[in-house]
Amino acid sequence: MQPVADSRELLSERALSKLKWRCRRGLLENDLFIARFFERHESRMTVGQAGAMETLMDLSDNDLLDLLLRRKEPEPEWAGAEVVALLQLMRTDGAQRPAISPSS
Repeated sequence: MQPVADSRELLSERALSKLKWRCRRGLLENDLFIARFFERHESRMTVGQAGAMETLMDLSDNDLLDLLLRRKEPEPEWAGAEVVALLQLMRTDGAQRPAISPSS
């Protein structure tokens, strides 16, 4: 039996890699929100956030996009505090345009 990880513990590189693979979506719009989130937060992503991301990835593409675009809010039956907090981060990051690096 494996020990239970603390939800505040940083995610291992292997677990992060698996999570990023799991997060590939069929809708480009979802992929953009997810990619921007990982660009900003992957180095400090916690086990709890990874669990929340897994919960969001269980949703259909259209349901996830509705949440990310604030067309609807998460349902309390499946969305705990970690999911709500992660969703808020993803909404904030996804709403920002990616930084454009100046060409040399």
